[in-house]
Amino acid sequence: MTPPSAIEPHQNGDSKPSNAAPLEPGITEAEAVVQKIKISGPPKFDDPHKERAYLKGRLAAAFRIFGKYGFDEGVAGHITLRDPVDPTTFWVNPFGVSFSLIKASDLIRVNEEGDVIDGGECRLLNTAAYMIHSAIHQARPDVIAAAHSHSIYGRSFCTLGRRLDTITQDSCAFHNDHVIYTSFNGIVLAKEEGHNIAQCLGPHKAALLQNHGLLTVGHTIEEAVFWFVSLDKCCHAQLLADAAAGGRGGETIKIEEEDAVFTSKTVGTHMAGWFSAKPLFDLIHKESGGDYLE
Repeated sequence: MTPPSAIEPHQNGDSKPSNAAPLEPGITEAEAVVQKIKISGPPKFDDPHKERAYLKGRLAAAFRIFGKYGFDEGVAGHITLRDPVDPTTFWVNPFGVSFSLIKASDLIRVNEEGDVIDGGECRLLNTAAYMIHSAIHQARPDVIAAAHSHSIYGRSFCTLGRRLDTITQDSCAFHNDHVIYTSFNGIVLAKEEGHNIAQCLGPHKAALLQNHGLLTVGHTIEEAVFWFVSLDKCCHAQLLADAAAGGRGGETIKIEEEDAVFTSKTVGTHMAGWFSAKPLFDLIHKESGGDYLE
């Protein structure tokens, strides 16, 4: 099946669709070029120390976003940032500090051996955070940030032992780009378990950890955060849709493969993930007065 946008001519006579511009599948090639120019992308830094300071602020903001969405569950959950000065280390939240209170100065830096080598006054490290994220950062040099938490809809869907169906435009971002990790051995406290999760994730942006929760990664903090927020909402949407369809003795309508692939190349790109997260970060900055930067 050909995507509808591929056969509907535009007013300028150019009927060739493009998915090069983030979040706008089906516009013309010429329109896509203009849109891409308008979206500047993440800031660039010549000094890795200045980049570190900026990214720590973004990581602190990411925790505030998770807190706002209710992705905290006691002391569970973590988001990590690969350090731009020493990429073999990463920044993470200290164990037991509320997501909604985290500031840049609270973050701790961890090396590949699991030692806390820099950071705030509370230097407690969540062992599960180290085991999962260290393995992912080592296995995926392209991953700058990774997020994991026990969101209510994510962990509910993860009890089903199945991948998401592609039933909405938003779910197209995860089409052929998420996996199920089927093993559950309790809290991840062994290196082998972390490596197994990283191996299962492979080159993909997300994993459904069976009986556990969601895991997302990105080339930016913003991307990893948005994929997590969106994936949790996709789980919510499918739980509702499956229940409604089942109650009527039917099932949901799936997006056809060609349309799903075409759309995923617009809504599921690294740039689309970064740009989609921008409103979340802007809002948390406004609501907090920027105190997370301290």
